[in-house]
Amino acid sequence: MHRDDERVIVIGDALIDELRDASGSQDFVGGAALNVAVGLSRLGVPTTLIAMIGDDADGQRIRAFLDQYGVELLATPSLLGSSRAISDRAEGEPRYLFNEAARARRIVFADEERLAIADARLVVVSCFPFDDDEQSAALEDAVANPGRRLVLDPNPRAGMLHDTARFVSNFERLAAASLLCKVGDEDAQLLYGIDLPQLVERLRTVGTANVLATAGRGGASVSTPTGTVSRPIADLPGLVVDTMGAGDAVLAAAVHTLVMDGVPAGDAEWGRLLENAMLIAAHTCRQNGALLQLPPVA
Repeated sequence: MHRDDERVIVIGDALIDELRDASGSQDFVGGAALNVAVGLSRLGVPTTLIAMIGDDADGQRIRAFLDQYGVELLATPSLLGSSRAISDRAEGEPRYLFNEAARARRIVFADEERLAIADARLVVVSCFPFDDDEQSAALEDAVANPGRRLVLDPNPRAGMLHDTARFVSNFERLAAASLLCKVGDEDAQLLYGIDLPQLVERLRTVGTANVLATAGRGGASVSTPTGTVSRPIADLPGLVVDTMGAGDAVLAAAVHTLVMDGVPAGDAEWGRLLENAMLIAAHTCRQNGALLQLPPVA
C-alpha cells in the first residue's frame, strides 16, 4: 500500500490514437503523458494527470480509461474537442496527422492544478507545447522552486511543432532545473539535428542533473555528475510486437524507482534503475498498444 504523499503529477497530452492500415482503422486511448501516468499507476504509484480533454465522445473514452487504471484527472476543457492523432500505415511508411485540437492544445494552471503540483512528490512533464511562450511561462511558474523534483521528456511531435527554436529555448530553461530529463534519438534529430550523445552533453552543460537517453535497440544510458551508466535492451523470449509506448514505459519505470527508492546514489543504483526500465519496456513491446506491461511475478 502506497501513501498519497508519494503522489506524482504528470503534465502533458491525452488523446485518441487512430491507427489506420490496409485492413481498416482502430482507436486507442493514448498520448505520451497519459501513457506515463497510467504506467505509474499500474506500478503502484498514486498519480494525477493534468491534460486538455474535450467534452465529447473521445473525451469520455479517455476519462473512462483513466478511471479504469486509477489515475486522477485534472482536465483543461477544450472548445475544439479532444486531441486525436492519426497514424496512416496504408501505404508503407506511416504518416502522422493531428487534428486541430491537438495542434492548438492548451493546459491551464489554475489553483487546483497549482496546489496539486505543490504537494507532489515528483512532477513529470511529457509532450508539452514548449513552443508556446505563454504556456511555458505558466508551467515554469507553477513548478517554481520544485527542489529538483521535476522530470522532463520533451517528446516533440513534428505535426504539432510550430516553432522549433522556441520549443528548444523554453524546454532547456526547464531542463536546467530538472532532476531527470529523458531524451531519445528522434528528439535529438527533430529538435537539434544532432545525434543523441551530443544532446546528452548539451543538456548536462545547461544544468540538467541527470540525463536518461534511450536509443531503441541500443538500450539506454544515464549521464550523471559522476559518469555514464549504460544497459542493453532486455533479452526476453517472444517477438517484439509493437514498440509504441516503449519510451513512455521506460520513463514510468524510472520515475517509479525515484519515488520508491529515492535518487540513485551511484553507478550501481543507476544501473539497477536502467535494468528495471529495460525489462518493463521489453514486456510492453511484446503486447499490442502502449499500455505498460508488468513483468510476471516470480
